[in-house]
Amino acid sequence: MAEPQKFENFINGQWKEPQGGNYYPDINPADYSDIVGYFPLSTKNDVDEAIQSAHIAFKSWSHMLPAERAKYLEKFAQLLDQEKQRIGEALCREEGKTIKEAIGEPSRGAVETSFFIGEGQRLEGITMPSDRKGVVSVATRVPIGVVAAISPWNFPFLTPVRKVIPALVFGNTVVFKPASDTPYCAVLLMELFEKAGLPPGVVNLVIGKGSEIGDVISSNPLVNGITFTGSTVVGRRINQLASEHFAKVQLEMGGKNPAIVADYKDLNRAAAEIAQAAYAVSGQRCTAVSRVIVLKEHAEELETKIIEKAKSHILGNGMRPDVTMGPIITKEAGEKIMEYIHGAEKEGAMIKYGGHHLTGGEFDKGFYIEPTLITDVTPSMKVAREEIFGPVLVSIKVDTFEEAIEVANNTEYGLASCLFSDNLKYIYEFQQEIESGMTHVNHGTVTDASMPFGGAKNSGLGPFSKGATNKDFYTNYKVNYVKYI
Repeated sequence: MAEPQKFENFINGQWKEPQGGNYYPDINPADYSDIVGYFPLSTKNDVDEAIQSAHIAFKSWSHMLPAERAKYLEKFAQLLDQEKQRIGEALCREEGKTIKEAIGEPSRGAVETSFFIGEGQRLEGITMPSDRKGVVSVATRVPIGVVAAISPWNFPFLTPVRKVIPALVFGNTVVFKPASDTPYCAVLLMELFEKAGLPPGVVNLVIGKGSEIGDVISSNPLVNGITFTGSTVVGRRINQLASEHFAKVQLEMGGKNPAIVADYKDLNRAAAEIAQAAYAVSGQRCTAVSRVIVLKEHAEELETKIIEKAKSHILGNGMRPDVTMGPIITKEAGEKIMEYIHGAEKEGAMIKYGGHHLTGGEFDKGFYIEPTLITDVTPSMKVAREEIFGPVLVSIKVDTFEEAIEVANNTEYGLASCLFSDNLKYIYEFQQEIESGMTHVNHGTVTDASMPFGGAKNSGLGPFSKGATNKDFYTNYKVNYVKYI
């Protein structure tokens, strides 16, 4: 078997070894014996070099016409579409999701890149009549400068595309720090930018442990904006450091997303939508549904139907076309999920389906957890309040719709939420009263590329990402007054 390849950072248009000379192994979560490659353990010096490179490149990149920048990014989108199969296979191997889910990331990334490019051609400003004769007042949008993009491991290709592309579209330069569990996808992304011919320094990649270089990135005064997706704990730390030099922040953080079911006739459809939202990507999504809050008269039938959907899943290595659920990203993450499951039992809840860490044969090569439904859960239990980030769904029974809303809001998070109901009054009240950045009525937590994405409470801070609101983060207003008489 060939020795795993050693990869490098991408700084100022060149592939560079980390200045400290240290690397770490990237492990396939479906087969711990499979080393994807060795990746840099970057230090402060690597980060500072990347930021300085982006800072220097900003002047020429920001002065290009939007149409000129678009040519580079259109080439990137073409390459991404051409390479989606190869990228999907690499993503499946590195992150563990199924091959279908994995190929979906570059496929959607190509589509969203085209949308973002269009936004660069529609960068409107503000023109208002002046209250002084002979004065023209115009506000234009200008790029903010160097943007640090810090992405998670669960969508290691699509999330960076959603951060890096709009930054570039609006004239910013980028330093990209991927999650240390999925650095190979970041390398593939940089290779596409390199092939697309982007000028040196416009996009830079530094790989390493967040605990070692995260603070360095967030506290550098040359970084004018930080876009981050990940845990609320890390997001809070980034915000604290960024505030010292008044950098803009865009934080997409944790979720404890509820699905309320009240007066809905098609419980089979509700169960299918909820199960898909709960167990896709092995439940390792910030928008995963993790709580079903159901009126008591619907509970037994709904839970039975959710179990039917859960039973249909085939667990295993995501490269197999028949597999519908892959492994947990790491052993440590899997053990933490199991602690939540065992803790729920100790608190008096019932593991109605699943709840096992699978072993034997292929399952010994990674960490696999069955899709799990926990019932008899009360709102005060740990599994009802904390983000589990695994294939675990809890069912909470309530007497009234008003109680359902109260229980749904009883958490620090407010990212996404669902309601399944035929009652128009409930739908209206849900959209008014639920404390979340995104609501979904009669379907799961799937989002559109053209719409904003973000959360309330401890799930989000700063302008929402995606859609037209991206420009609110990646640009600032410059107000120009001209007196012509």
